[in-house]
Order: sequence, then C-alpha cells, then structure tokens
Amino acid sequence: MISRTLFRLTPLAFSLALSGCAIGPDYLRPANLLPAVFSEAKPADNIAVASNPTINPTWWTLFNDATLNDLVDQALTGNASLRQAIARVEQADAVAREAGASFFPQIDGSAGISNTKASTKTATYVATQPRIRHARSAGLSTSFELDVWGRVRRANEAARATLLASQYSRDAIRLSVAGLVTDTYLALRAYDAQRVVSDETVKTREEGLKLVKTRVEAGLASPLEGFQAEGALAAAQAQLAEQRRLRQLAEHQLALLTGNPALKIAAGDLKQLPLLPEPPAGLPSDLIEGRPDVRQAEQELIAANAGIGVAKAGYFPKFTLTGSLGSESKTLSDLFSAGSNTWSLGLGALMPILDFGRTSARVDQAKALNQQSLIAWQNSLQTAYKEVRDALVSLREYGIEENAQNTRVDNAEKAMRIARLRYEAGHVGYLEVLDAQRTLNEAQLAAIGVRQARLSTSVELFKALGGGWKADAAS
Repeated sequence: MISRTLFRLTPLAFSLALSGCAIGPDYLRPANLLPAVFSEAKPADNIAVASNPTINPTWWTLFNDATLNDLVDQALTGNASLRQAIARVEQADAVAREAGASFFPQIDGSAGISNTKASTKTATYVATQPRIRHARSAGLSTSFELDVWGRVRRANEAARATLLASQYSRDAIRLSVAGLVTDTYLALRAYDAQRVVSDETVKTREEGLKLVKTRVEAGLASPLEGFQAEGALAAAQAQLAEQRRLRQLAEHQLALLTGNPALKIAAGDLKQLPLLPEPPAGLPSDLIEGRPDVRQAEQELIAANAGIGVAKAGYFPKFTLTGSLGSESKTLSDLFSAGSNTWSLGLGALMPILDFGRTSARVDQAKALNQQSLIAWQNSLQTAYKEVRDALVSLREYGIEENAQNTRVDNAEKAMRIARLRYEAGHVGYLEVLDAQRTLNEAQLAAIGVRQARLSTSVELFKALGGGWKADAAS
C-alpha cells in the first residue's frame, strides 16, 4: 500500500518541482558606460604601448624594499580589521551552506514513552477499556517544501552572492590595509630623509655659530649676527625634534596596522626606494571592474535581484511534502513486531488569499533595494574611474614638479656656498648666509615631500586599480 502511494505521489511532486521555473528577473549585468581607456595614462615616448594589462595583487613588492614587504605580510595576517573581515566571510559561508541545504529534505527522528490513566467520571470513559494505557513509539518524519516557483533557488542565489560579496569585502580591506601600511612606511622613510637634511642643517648652523662668535670676539661682526646665528640654530633643532616625533608616531601606526606592538624599524632613506614604472598607454578602464569594492557592489546587486524572486514567490501557493514512518505499541518488546508499523504521506498546499497588500509591499521593497544596489554599483564604477584619473594626473604632474624641485635644490646649494664665501671674505653680513641656508633647507625638504607624494600617488593608483598592473609590451 505504502509503495503504491509513494509511486503515485513522488513523480507528481518531482514533476512540479522540476517543471516550475524560478520567478523573478534573471540577473543581467548592466552596461558599463565608462570610456574605454584612461586618456591620462601617457608614459614616456620610449615606453611601448602595453597590450592586455592585468592586475598584480602584490604591487607593493615593486618598491623592492624587504622591510616594506615584511610589514605588509605582517599586516595581512595580524591586522585586526582584516581578521574581522575573514570572520565575516566564514559567517557568510555558513549562511550560504544553510541556504543550500534547503534543496534537500530534513529528516527528524523521534521516540516516546507515555503512560496515561483515564478518569472513570467522564462521559467518554468505556468500562471495558483499561484505565492505565501504555504507549511506546519510534519513527522518522520529514517536511519538505517543493521548490515549484523557485523561491528556494532564488534564496540560495542571494546567499551565494552575499558570500561572494563578503569575500570581496575582505579583499577590499586587504587592499586598503596594504595601501595604508605602504603609505605610512613611505611617510616614515620621508621623515628619515628629512632628519638627514635637518641633521646636516644643525651641523652647518653650529659651525656657522662658531664662526660668527669668533668674528664677534675679534670685532669683525656685531653681536646682532651672533643672536641671528643662535636663533637659526634653535630653529633647526626644533625642526629636527618635530621630525623625530612624527617618525615615532608613524612607527607606532605601523605597529598597530601589523598587530605587532613592539615593532621597531631601523632608519632608512626615502631616496633608496625606486620610482615605480609608468602606467602603460591606453590603460583600459575595464580594469577597475576587478576592484574588490566594485565586485562586492555587483554581488550585492545580484543578491538584491534574487530577492525580487523570493518576494514574488509569496503570490503563489507553497507545496509541502510531508511523510512519516515508524512503530507504535503498548509495550517496548512489541515496538518493532509485526503490525506495529505506522506511516503517513501527504502533499499540502498553502495559498495566500487575502493579505491586504503585504506581498506586494515586500515585492516593492525588494525592487527598491535592487534599484539602490544598481545605483551603488554604478557609483562604485564612477568613483573608481575618477580615482584612477586623479592618480594618473597627479603622477604625471608630480614627476614634473620633482624635476623642478631638484633643480631648485642644486641652485640653492650653489647659492649657499657663494654666500658663505662672501661672508668669510667680509663682503656681506651673516643675514645673507642665513637666508641662503633657509632657502636650501626649504628646497631640500620640499624635494623630499614631492618624492614622497609621487611614491604615494603610485600607491593610490594601485589601490584605485585594485592592484598593480602587469603588461606585455606590444611587438
């Protein structure tokens, strides 16, 4: 009997589940309306146009600095924000696995023992029946929703997209952490370079103060020049102290980013870091589609699109297949004997008749969320495009500015040597020497600042692209 019933109901259930299509719109990727290439990418004439550029995820290694590589590696394993993002990915993976399990029936086991004493004072009591009744039972049961309209499939689609979105969110944090570590490291090395300049300035002004004091004592200079020399020395010492303070703060920031509170970094020089290669000509704008935050936005759009189908499934009946198989008896010894078996099999349907617009409201909510997700994806693309263009322009102009600053430093060094010789010869006052020293100091610090900005802009370009680029030169 049970076999015949199963054979009748099971083909019907599966035909309903398989023939039903998933309601709601299938995801179609919106068109990318951005220009095809970044016109701002204009490398030097001797650099060939690159073909098929791809993303290099370990872009910071292009600086060829072992300390930087080690710091980024530490941050990618020990950074607190990144570890939180990894935990969120694990949570999303568990949610996706739970959603996937909805495709299969859940089978529950049950067992029970009961002893019931009946009252003799009720109208339903029959004297021929025993007052104390014993019951023993064991069985398996299931209740399985047939995915006729694709509600479960859409829910699983949304869960998988949410999982991918969390993975891309983690990757975006990885990119951000690597960029922040690199930027902070560049700042620290800039402070090191500035300290070298300031140390030399302090040394020069100490020597100048000795010379001025000698001339004052000999009556060849006025005490005013001594006060000017002492004030200039104090200014240089204050400048050096500020640079030491900023350098230590940068070191503390790197300790936090890497999760290593005891971090100490030996002194270095910003000028030892190589300038990174120019971006290839005709850099395609679709590279930014590989940015983790852009991919995250698209997966959120896919999840929101699937949510429309989940909401629309509320308009249609829900079919549920239920079944149970077990045994019942008065005594435990007869629980699995012949005649004690029980079973049931049923197919139920639940159809909304009047919900006063609840389902329509849920569909409208899902559509509005999908529209928000679409706008967010489009905005992420436009923001990424703008950030790449900004970085390309800044990279080009900083290169021109650095050349000008280097010329300024060369001329300031020559002017200071001439001013010192003129002072020692008694042709000018010490104020001219101080002015030349200040000009040189400012030029040297400005040159270091521009080089740091140029290197940091390379970092910004890598972050804007979602990583560095690998390009094969066109033949």
